[in-house]
Amino acid sequence: MTIEGRPREEFLVRSIRPVPITIQRKPFIASNLRHAGTARAYVAATENKPFGTTHRDWARNHSHQTVLQQHCDFFDTDRDGILWPQDTFIGFHRLGFGIILSLVAVLIIHGNFSYPTNHTWLPDPFFRVYLANIHKDKHGSDTGTYDHEGRFVPQKFEDVFEKYGEGRDYLTLWDVGRMLKGQRCLADPVGWGGAFFEWLATYLMLWPADGRMAKEDIRGIYDGSLFYKIAARRASNKAYGYE
Repeated sequence: MTIEGRPREEFLVRSIRPVPITIQRKPFIASNLRHAGTARAYVAATENKPFGTTHRDWARNHSHQTVLQQHCDFFDTDRDGILWPQDTFIGFHRLGFGIILSLVAVLIIHGNFSYPTNHTWLPDPFFRVYLANIHKDKHGSDTGTYDHEGRFVPQKFEDVFEKYGEGRDYLTLWDVGRMLKGQRCLADPVGWGGAFFEWLATYLMLWPADGRMAKEDIRGIYDGSLFYKIAARRASNKAYGYE
């Protein structure tokens, strides 16, 4: 078949406009981390930490929890698998958030994330969050580091620093702003708000003196191990009168 006297294949090739190859937001290419695209159930593995958090055998001691459940472990002080609003308030306060911000965190978290984790169709009258179903709180417009089963995807985590941190081992507020814009999904106000709240809380909690949120600190927030370190440091400082 010919078109205007030319072979059809030649016509199609010439009619398709070439698109320049972009080098912006390059994906992460693993070197030390095997199968970076494979989700890890209970290990927050990265290029520099392929075995996750090994301090005090964190990964081994929490092998019965998904990484998302580990993220919530700090707040579940009685280990009953249920987060009450007061659990969240106390946890945020231990991490350095004031009374008002801790109350705001309770309203946002339990107001939005309680119902999806319920075992019934009826909303929980106490707005409790059930950690066994915490994976159902996975929302859109995020980094994709947690998958829909609450597992940790190293490729997605590393992509954040390659795409928006320009390959650096830290993120600034400007990097986070570009990331929030770049990861937005269409018509997803819950996801937009959730991602904004999570990263704002992360920055306020870390409050880096140089404005740089370290990659390892962010990884420690994903698996929850950093929460214990921050709380212990604040308790120690308070004991010595530094706060």
